[in-house]
Amino acid sequence: MPSYIIKNAGKIITGDINKPVADGDSIYVRDGVIEEVGWNISRPADGVFDVNNMTVIPGLFDSHVHPVFGDFTPRQNTLGFIESSVHGGVTTFISAGEVHLPGRPRGDKEASKALAIIAHKSFKNIRPLGAKIHAGALLLEKGMTEADFEEVVGAGVWLVGEVGLGSVQDPDEAATMVRIAQKLGMKVVIHTGGASIPGSTINNADVVLKVKPDVVSHINGGPTSPSIQDIRKIIENLNSAIEVVQCGNFRSMIETVRILRQRNELHRLIVGNDAPSGTGVIPLGIIRTISFIASNTEVEAEKAVCASTGNTGRVFGLREGVIERGRPADLVVIDAPYGSTAKNALEAFSIGDIPGIAMVMVDGLARVGRSRMTPPPTRQIKVEGSARLPEAVH
Repeated sequence: MPSYIIKNAGKIITGDINKPVADGDSIYVRDGVIEEVGWNISRPADGVFDVNNMTVIPGLFDSHVHPVFGDFTPRQNTLGFIESSVHGGVTTFISAGEVHLPGRPRGDKEASKALAIIAHKSFKNIRPLGAKIHAGALLLEKGMTEADFEEVVGAGVWLVGEVGLGSVQDPDEAATMVRIAQKLGMKVVIHTGGASIPGSTINNADVVLKVKPDVVSHINGGPTSPSIQDIRKIIENLNSAIEVVQCGNFRSMIETVRILRQRNELHRLIVGNDAPSGTGVIPLGIIRTISFIASNTEVEAEKAVCASTGNTGRVFGLREGVIERGRPADLVVIDAPYGSTAKNALEAFSIGDIPGIAMVMVDGLARVGRSRMTPPPTRQIKVEGSARLPEAVH
C-alpha cells in the first residue's frame, strides 16, 4: 500500500479524551497505519494531502446500529445507508442486534445464534466505502445455556445485542446469561428506557443495575427516555459506558452529559445513532450529535469528538478511534461549512453548525472526498504526488 503525508492541519484531534489535541500538524501513514504524528513531517511519501489549516479527527464510531444483511435496511426499505454514513464521517459501526430481519423468529435460541453467526461472518466480506461493520450481536432467548454462548463465541461472535429485545426480559434471568457472556469475553449492551419495537420491554434503573452491562445503550431513550432520576441512579451506581443517541430524547441527552461532566466521567460517554429505526436513516447522526453536545452543554467540541471516537474504541476493545503511532489510519478532515460564522470545524460544532467533510480516509485510503451529505467545507484539500480524492457527487 502507498504512503501518505497529511500536512498543514489547523488542529489534530487525537480521540484521547485525556489529551484531545495532538502536538503536531502532520500525520504520516504507511500501509494503512499511522506511523508518525508531529510537526512539519517531511519523510518520503507517495503522496501528500495538504489539508489547508482544516481539522483532522479520527474516523467516527456509530456505537449503535441495527444492520441486517448488506447495505440495506428493511426497517426503512433503504439501500446504501452504510455508505451514506461513511459520507457522514463514520468509519466503524457496532451492531446492537439484527432485530429488523423480516420474519425474525422470536423466542428461538437456535435462530438467534444462527442470525448472529451469519451476520458476523457476512459483514467480514462487505465493507461499503471501506466501512468496518462489527455485526452479529446475539439476542438473548429463553433456554440459552453456557454451551450456546460458547458456540457463538467459537464462531467469532463477541457482541450481545440489546438485552430486552429478545424473549429474555426477566432481569434475574438476563443477569445470569450476561455473566456467562462476559466471562467468555463478550461485550453486552442493554436497551434502556421505554419499549422501541413490538416485543421489546421497559428497562428502568433497577433492571439496568441488576444486569450490569458493559454499555448502557441509549440512556436518553431509544426513543423513549427513562426519568432523569433513573439516569442519575444508573450513572452513580455503575461503571458501565453510557451511550447517548441521535434517535433519542435531547433533553435527557443534555442532562446525561452534564451529570457525567460534573462527575469528571466524560471518559464513559459514547455516541450512537440507534438507526435505522422508526426515526429513519440518519447519515449525519453522529456528527450532528457531536454538534448538539458541543453547543448545548459545557463540553468542549474536541472532547465531544473524543466521546464519538476513542471512548467507543476503548469500550469495545478496538484499535480504531485514536490518532497515534501504530493505530489504523481512519481519518476525517473537517472544516467550518461554507457560509458559517465559525472560523474552523471546532468553532462550528460549538455554535451548533455541522462541519463540512473534505475527506474520509479508511485504512490509509481516501474513500470520500468532499462529502455528498454535509455542506461544503470552507477550504479545500490540495493533493500532491499519487494522492487522490474521490470526486464529489453533488
